[in-house]
Amino acid sequence: MFKPVDPKQDFVKLEHEVIGFWKKNNIINKYLKKNHDSTKKWSFLDGPITANNPMGVHHAWGRTLKDLWQRFYTMKGYKQRYQNGFDCQGLWVEVEVEKELGFKSKKDIEKYGIDKFVNKCKERVEKYSAIQTEQSKRLAEWMDFDNSYYTMSNDNNYTIWHFLKICFENGWIYKGTDSVPWCPRCGTAISQHEILTEEYKEIVHDSVYFKLPILNLPKTLHLTPYTYLLLWTTTPWTIPANIAVAIDIKKEYGIYTNGNENLIILKSRAEKILSSEYTFVESINGGDLIKSKYEAPFDDIEGVTKQLGNYKHSIVESDDLILPVSEEEGTGMVHVATGAGSEDAQLGKKHNLPIVNVIGEDAAYLEYMGYLAGKNAKKDPKIIFDILKNKDNGRYLYKIEPYKHRYPTCWRCKEELVWRNVKEWYIAMDRPSHKATGGKSSKKTFRERMIGVAKKINWIPEWGLDRELDWLNNMHDWLISKKRYWGLVLPIYECEKCGSFEVIGSYDELKQRAVSGWDKFKGNSPHRPWIDEVKIKCLKCGKLATRIKDVGNPWLDAGIVPFSTYIDPNSKKVSYLTDKKYWKEWFPVDFITESFPGQFKNWFYSLIAMSAALEDTNPFKNLLGHALVRDEKGEEMHKSNGNAIWFDEAAEKMGVDVMRFMYAKQNPVQNLNFGYGPGKEVLRGFILMLWNCYSFFVTYANIDKWKPSKSHKPYTISNKLLDKWIISRLIQIIEKVNKNLEKYDLYHSIQEIEDFVDDLSTWYLRRSRKKRDSDFYNTMYTVLLNLSLILSPFVPHIAESIYQNLKTKNDGESVHLGDWPLDITHGKLKIGQKLLTQMQEVRDVVEKAHAIRAEKGIKVRQPLSKLIIKNSNLENEELLNIIAEEVNVKKVIIDGKVKEGLLLDTQLTDELRIEGDAREIIRQIQSLRKETGLTPADKISVSYHSENAELMKVFKLQNELIAKETHSEISKSEKFNGMKKLNINKNILQLAIKKI
Repeated sequence: MFKPVDPKQDFVKLEHEVIGFWKKNNIINKYLKKNHDSTKKWSFLDGPITANNPMGVHHAWGRTLKDLWQRFYTMKGYKQRYQNGFDCQGLWVEVEVEKELGFKSKKDIEKYGIDKFVNKCKERVEKYSAIQTEQSKRLAEWMDFDNSYYTMSNDNNYTIWHFLKICFENGWIYKGTDSVPWCPRCGTAISQHEILTEEYKEIVHDSVYFKLPILNLPKTLHLTPYTYLLLWTTTPWTIPANIAVAIDIKKEYGIYTNGNENLIILKSRAEKILSSEYTFVESINGGDLIKSKYEAPFDDIEGVTKQLGNYKHSIVESDDLILPVSEEEGTGMVHVATGAGSEDAQLGKKHNLPIVNVIGEDAAYLEYMGYLAGKNAKKDPKIIFDILKNKDNGRYLYKIEPYKHRYPTCWRCKEELVWRNVKEWYIAMDRPSHKATGGKSSKKTFRERMIGVAKKINWIPEWGLDRELDWLNNMHDWLISKKRYWGLVLPIYECEKCGSFEVIGSYDELKQRAVSGWDKFKGNSPHRPWIDEVKIKCLKCGKLATRIKDVGNPWLDAGIVPFSTYIDPNSKKVSYLTDKKYWKEWFPVDFITESFPGQFKNWFYSLIAMSAALEDTNPFKNLLGHALVRDEKGEEMHKSNGNAIWFDEAAEKMGVDVMRFMYAKQNPVQNLNFGYGPGKEVLRGFILMLWNCYSFFVTYANIDKWKPSKSHKPYTISNKLLDKWIISRLIQIIEKVNKNLEKYDLYHSIQEIEDFVDDLSTWYLRRSRKKRDSDFYNTMYTVLLNLSLILSPFVPHIAESIYQNLKTKNDGESVHLGDWPLDITHGKLKIGQKLLTQMQEVRDVVEKAHAIRAEKGIKVRQPLSKLIIKNSNLENEELLNIIAEEVNVKKVIIDGKVKEGLLLDTQLTDELRIEGDAREIIRQIQSLRKETGLTPADKISVSYHSENAELMKVFKLQNELIAKETHSEISKSEKFNGMKKLNINKNILQLAIKKI
């Protein structure tokens, strides 16, 4: 006897029962050791999850995909490392710790103590890595969590030192001054890699049209009133940093007057911007304005004029590739602030323009900025407007108006960014290599190496390569420094005297070179502030060299993991840094998967970059990218919007297997609209269809006292065509799903599985349920047992529950310790392609015949006399019997003369009508059985009464059929009390049932 199955199963409860079984029997540990002695290896690299908060449902998509393929290759006998990773360092952790401590700025951190702050960051990582570990286990992600890697580890940090040393030896590391995106709350630069598309927000700012008095008009112009250049900016705080005005020398500008003043503006923009009081005076070519000088409104600030020196504000030529002039917005004259904009700075370098720095780390104007000093450029934007309105009777202001645009925000704290001209550390993309890498001599630039590496990878989907190459071809030098506290300490030492710098590549090298501070650092992790104590001797001048205070870009942490996480089990050291033997067994990894949108610039990029520098080859072979998780309406999930769903909530409300199936079913290139509505669709669709098949089998196998024989493997082949067909379909999906998963094609794997379960339910089981013999039970048992194995990577709890109820003593302890099913009949039955084709033809015929019935308004329960089809391929008697039963006709005739494909005789005789009424009565009795809570196994008595002679005739002639089909004893009754009135083809029948 099988354990009874509840058709209304609470699947969340089932999951907890299965988890209890796994724990009790140590299944996870046995799974991790299953292929320990295998010679086959499949290597997977986990993109580390940030250990900073509990998991959301968006984390669970990627983690499901990772676990799914690990389970699949475990079933196929491959040895694996099962290593989970945690991302630990960087702003994401710092910001949350600052919130906990109530800090508002970096000054609060330094007052609190960098050492205490860093330890708080470590504590947060330890807390949330433990929480995420338990959540991952709840997701049924089975990894070797006891040996997870942490990017804050000494091994990880020192391996990055090694990478940076290689970059230094190649001549790629340098300190540069540039105008970079800056977060005023975090007080650090935001690299180009970190400004993702999703970090641009739709924001309304007050933009300003302002006037700059031109000092030397071209000689051809003789205008008496004051003449101004009209400019526009959405960042008014940058106006004090104005250096130049860029124009397009190929475009035609116009001079417009109101009698008191003249404005110069691009002619195509004049009508959209200027008021009606301004009239056109004459045209002027952009080229004629080049090198003209003008006056800026904030040149009365001493700090500005000192930075300008002898330079006079000039009109310069724009550059379509750097800072183009737009015909769609603005005035055709571009405000250039080299100290407050990346493109501005590039154009400034081209024209050798000076730089005016106006704001500090927190976006407040610097102390030398006179009447602006101390005022915050972002928090107090009206300061600039007020000055423009009041200075010199408002001569610099034209108008202020709101403007909605996409503006970048900090990826961590969401603060609006500013631009500052600062000194930062970079890895150069276009300097030729100075040394050989990976045993290969090459003069290629870092960019060229990375492009070559990217092309060696199999990108899924294929357009992923195009997107990565677009990024690699256009990216700037890699900004690797951050003026923060909790993170990789950059091992760059600058000489206090001569200014030269060098990079230390290891702990041992630092120990050997240290001349002071080692005792204060020894015994601590390589973090601030402890390592800040260590000083070395400059190799050039012999004076002291001090480590720069900066920490590293956090993507250095994650990009190094193909090299830092392979710990030799014998030496317990990082294999890559020792003899590399163990490392070479697993490198390059076979597979990685992460969300696409941000990782082109981040994890994928950093993996490629660090492997290009260290080995000049690809760090992974196959990459599957997936899209983003949205809410049910397709909108971004945010805690502040109230539409975010946390993992724990979803797991206990909809169940993990429902979640996993949603993720597996989703086309990875499309965003997943996640919610409880879509979850119910998965539950009511695939999962309940599968469960109902399983429930039916168990229920009736128990009723009929069937149980599997010890020889159920290999499958005992039935001679019945329908049994052969479903087994053939089973073998087919085993092979197709296997091939698809080997190609990392999950989307089509799920389609194959869903189609099979639909075939099993709506065709095989529905057609076989009344013919329950040993062949049926043996076939269903074989299908369900093998299906539990196939489904185990997808819905591990449900698969385990089914497997545990069906398995015999000859089967394994857990479905997750089993092998991927391949030849289930041991060569006795292959895929019957002819049979599969014929069965599809049968189903097509049935579908067309049902369409004719629907058109004529004849229910399928009503028998008809005959169906004539034109199809010589379906002359097999069993196939024709299937058609006859499905269409409910007495006979099926093959006739080559039929032109339409099939003809259905819809004429009804009295005999056919009576049988049709009997079928309707059977349906009504079974429906009444269900309503009263009786099971299919319960024998019942049926009492009936009707005043209609036709219905009484039905019972007289079809009594035996009705009794058999309803598992009942039938009797006529003269009592009407308690009977239910039913309508049988517009005639009244009264019925009452009770359990015998």
